[in-house]
Amino acid sequence: MSFQQSDALSRVQPSATMAVTQKARDLKAKGVDVISLGAGEPDFDTPEHIKAAGIAAIERGETKYTAVDGIPELKQAIVEKFKRDNGLDYTPSQVHVSTGGKPVIFNALMASLNEGDEVIIPAPYWVTYPEVARMLGGVPVPVTTTIESGFKITPEQLSAAITPKTRWLILNSPSNPTGMGYRADELQALADVLLDHPHVWIMTDDMYEHLVYDDYTFATIAEVEPRLYQRTLTMNGVSKAYSMTGWRIGYAAGPEALIAAMRKVASQTTSNPCSVSQWAAVEALNGDHSFLEERNAAFKRRRDLVLAAINDAGGLVAPKPEGAFYVFADCTALIGKTAPDGSEIKTDTDFCAALLEAEAVAVVPGVAFGQAPGFRISYATDDESLIEAGKRIQRFCASLV
Repeated sequence: MSFQQSDALSRVQPSATMAVTQKARDLKAKGVDVISLGAGEPDFDTPEHIKAAGIAAIERGETKYTAVDGIPELKQAIVEKFKRDNGLDYTPSQVHVSTGGKPVIFNALMASLNEGDEVIIPAPYWVTYPEVARMLGGVPVPVTTTIESGFKITPEQLSAAITPKTRWLILNSPSNPTGMGYRADELQALADVLLDHPHVWIMTDDMYEHLVYDDYTFATIAEVEPRLYQRTLTMNGVSKAYSMTGWRIGYAAGPEALIAAMRKVASQTTSNPCSVSQWAAVEALNGDHSFLEERNAAFKRRRDLVLAAINDAGGLVAPKPEGAFYVFADCTALIGKTAPDGSEIKTDTDFCAALLEAEAVAVVPGVAFGQAPGFRISYATDDESLIEAGKRIQRFCASLV
């Protein structure tokens, strides 16, 4: 009997960012000089003091099962982090630790979504949000933003998107894939709408909180509007700022009833996060943060390199990101043109495929993020590669007729 995929999985698309990254790896293995700008992963190593904490945990024998949703020491570090950085008061019983950000999202939606419940997701969005909602029987409700609005949802758009079936609003700031961040006054304007709709819960993905540039100051909605505290899940993790993608630690804090339900989900799925990674995360949150200033300066320099190259390439336009390490470029003006191999650029997927074929630069098409035509560049790589990639992209755009 042949294998038949479940109905739940049939509703889901594979991760486009992982697919692009794998294709770039495959081409590199064949000897192609590919510059991969697809992965959302810092090229910096995990700081030494954090690695040392992981090694020390191994040497102490911290290699057994732990509590399903985090060791007490890590939960306490998270409580202190939220108070220190965001002015938010939580107790350890309000904290959930999981094997990265994706399981936090899955656990929260699994614990709360019923068939047909709606999840409002501003677009462009991280590829995982709508797919997890679909997998669990929910209905993603994308709300398209514009360059003019800074790729941020407006209060009017939010109000229009809310229905009696709305269960969640997911806010990601600074954003993957745009790098744009909501300011405190913008969050307050959204909060004013949400206060009129007490059935809507809010999930904030703050994974890029510490990767911010220029005059942008990070804020999160439960901090800005305390009246939303009891229905907000504030999510974060150690992957991006601390260069700990492979350690797989994400965390969130929120109302105890939600956290207890998420713990129940984790108890029958992933169980506990890696014990060694948890101890390393304790050091990440409690330890020295001075390395962030130097790394943010490097990311800002790289952002400016990419932004200049994109906006000097004929037919492309991109706003200046305020955080994270992505540039989201609009390629509308190039749709309908012909690539050097004679293929027509009908979509942003065609654009990205032709760019990879002609110039060996891998980027992710905007359609994967719910906004086309465009593409995402990750500038979490070295300056030399970014400069060369910029030249290749400009050359490719100039070759289109």
